[in-house]
Amino acid sequence: MLAVIKTGGKQYIVSPEEKLKIEKIEKKEGEEIIFSEVLLLERNKKVEIGTPLVKGAKVVGKILKQGKGDKITIYKYKAKKRFHKKMGHRQPYTEVEILKIEAE
Repeated sequence: MLAVIKTGGKQYIVSPEEKLKIEKIEKKEGEEIIFSEVLLLERNKKVEIGTPLVKGAKVVGKILKQGKGDKITIYKYKAKKRFHKKMGHRQPYTEVEILKIEAE
């Protein structure tokens, strides 16, 4: 069984007992989260495609960790203008374990 969910402006293919990193969600570690925006659902070799969402389908997950990704360096530079700017960024994420996929 697998599903395609939408969260944080991105789409993810998920299946039960899978761990994935998604855009940060403001909840505490150990809490349960329900993804109601299910775009596609596959079960028993049958595929249901939502228009735009599959009715009655939801994905239940558990938040494992709140964290930050690796640091990336951004460097802006304009030739012959004596302009340069160096910045760093660490993208926050939420690590989620998918517990089950429910459908009507």
